Amino acid sequence: MANPELMSAIRSRLRAAADPARAAGAQAYMKSDMPSLGVRVPEVRRIVKAAARELPPGSLEDLQSDVLALWRGASWREERYAAIDLTGLRLAAGELSMLPLYEEIIRSGAWWDLVDGVSHRLCELLQTHREAMTRVLLGWSTDADFWIRRAAITAQLGAKSATDPALLAAVIEPNLADPEFFIRKSIGWALRDYAATDPDWVRDFAARHGDALSPLSRREALRKLR
Repeated sequence: MANPELMSAIRSRLRAAADPARAAGAQAYMKSDMPSLGVRVPEVRRIVKAAARELPPGSLEDLQSDVLALWRGASWREERYAAIDLTGLRLAAGELSMLPLYEEIIRSGAWWDLVDGVSHRLCELLQTHREAMTRVLLGWSTDADFWIRRAAITAQLGAKSATDPALLAAVIEPNLADPEFFIRKSIGWALRDYAATDPDWVRDFAARHGDALSPLSRREALRKLR
């Protein structure tokens, strides 16, 4: 069951930190119908951490309820950021039961800041539950929802030497022909991130796929390589 005191603490502190002058610009930048309070992301994180220290969820199930209550009841975009930040608590680390919650965030958030907000959580789950998460990400890579496909592509960001290059190729390849900007950008981003660990693999991938790799994806992938 969600903790109303924790919800109230987070919401009231976010409102107290609101910056109306910044809010209009933030909402316009995100092209969002959901209004913004104008609270910067680091401040949202600070508020969430402080509130969770004072009113810690008693169990993983309680944490999941808190996250969903904050996410589904959000009136301001920062409340959704706060819900994502709550998933970073130690209780949730490596817990595969968090996956349906992350999927709801991706499908209902349906915008880059919210979708990308859980990419590192997916990466952590992949490292902890590689076989199960590999199956999930392969399935997501051909989902009708392009935000789910973007999440599959970006799920190994930051994995460095723990990246599974076969999986990376397998989730990118079904999406090479997709004209969607956010898919093409994510392909380039994922490849550029892995290029810092294995530049030769990324060069070879780009060469093997030739014109199938969009100019945007190719430019992003190879931007830091010579």
